[in-house]
Amino acid sequence: MMEPIAYKRKLEGKSNAHLITFNDGKDYVVKYFQAGFEKSLPNEWVGYCLGRYLDLPIPFAKIIDIPQEFSSKFPELVEMSKIPYQFASVYVPDCLDGHRASNICRITNHQSLAGIILFDYWLNNHDRTRKNVLLRKEALHTYRLWVIDQAEVFGGYAWQLEEIENLSAGLIKSATHQMMAMFIEDEQEFYEQLELIQTIPILLVEEIVTLIPDEWNVSKEERKAMVTALVTRRNKELPDIMKNFIKKVYRPLHDCIENLKSLKNSRP
Repeated sequence: MMEPIAYKRKLEGKSNAHLITFNDGKDYVVKYFQAGFEKSLPNEWVGYCLGRYLDLPIPFAKIIDIPQEFSSKFPELVEMSKIPYQFASVYVPDCLDGHRASNICRITNHQSLAGIILFDYWLNNHDRTRKNVLLRKEALHTYRLWVIDQAEVFGGYAWQLEEIENLSAGLIKSATHQMMAMFIEDEQEFYEQLELIQTIPILLVEEIVTLIPDEWNVSKEERKAMVTALVTRRNKELPDIMKNFIKKVYRPLHDCIENLKSLKNSRP
């Protein structure tokens, strides 16, 4: 059984994340349930499970129950320890976020990038900023990419029923998506990822949503709306969103890259 053994620090950001060491010897980023962010933990759980099923580079995570005896020792945690069950994901060390990594010439796990972009559009994640990707340097100008923080899928960390039933089908203004798109070698990768998303069993989606702890206060109607949004969106809206992204973002980027290469090669 996983148990916390040392509190390290509160992490930057609005998602109320804390770095805690557990008895398996690993550090975890632990997010506590908090008022005003009621859907952040359910979002994290559903996003994590679906992302891992798609084999996306998302750190291992699980729902845990940290004993009140531990949380009560730290002023940062004591007020939040009354709600059982938190969301904990393995801390990935030695990484830079997208703002601090520079001169990125190669991403070693580039095969995952089309899947990440479609995953964000499927779950309507408008928070794929440079702070929510991690880059671990593996060689000169060469990085492995991880995605973190799915707290704002379904449109936000405090979505209401009427909002999840009317998710946006437009393109997301994301410099991070543009950066990732530059390293996708063939647009056919988008179609392969779309097929994978569309073949996820509906029963699996329902089971993931069912496993959201009751203490996180997601109503029966909201759970049903989450499943309906995911199943409907992947079939009716995601294909058009994907084609729009390829047309307006992916192809222009790669046309620009090819033009720059041609210009460089033409110089005497």
